[in-house]
Amino acid sequence: MEQLNVTVGAVSRDLPTVRVGSTGRVPLVEFIGDPEFTNAVAAEMVALIPAGTDMLLSVVTNALPLVHELSDRSGIPYVVVRKKRRTYMQDPLIVDVPSMTMGVSETLWLDGPHAARLKGKRVTIVQDVIASGGTAQALARLTERAGGTVNGFLAAFKQGETTVPLHFLQELPKRI
Repeated sequence: MEQLNVTVGAVSRDLPTVRVGSTGRVPLVEFIGDPEFTNAVAAEMVALIPAGTDMLLSVVTNALPLVHELSDRSGIPYVVVRKKRRTYMQDPLIVDVPSMTMGVSETLWLDGPHAARLKGKRVTIVQDVIASGGTAQALARLTERAGGTVNGFLAAFKQGETTVPLHFLQELPKRI
């Protein structure tokens, strides 16, 4: 299996590459279970959080450890959107997002009480990797529907072309 080496701060990782749809092989970034890498990335990214951010917004699963560490370092609270409806959700906001990278569509669910936390806030959308920007744009739509304002887009890695005005640490190859 081919790998791609990335270094953030003093931490290096050999990212495995995986076949994704018709895209070919892409590097797989994983923060879950890797606190050393997650902390190194968060330490570098905290300086990229746009000024005036009141709230961070991300999607579970892989970006969750990253947004948590960014929140811890910056003191800015965060809200997460889920990819599955949970039975406890109250009046969730829902948005469908086609994923060009993964080749499947997903539905994102923002629990009503969490959506209320975005109202009147300047929200920065945080992701692990942004490729086409489809998920980022879906998160922006949820932010606006909840009464918040998108203050910026932040990702650890950019992969490919996106129209999203993105702050990011490093660029990954679109395919390997």
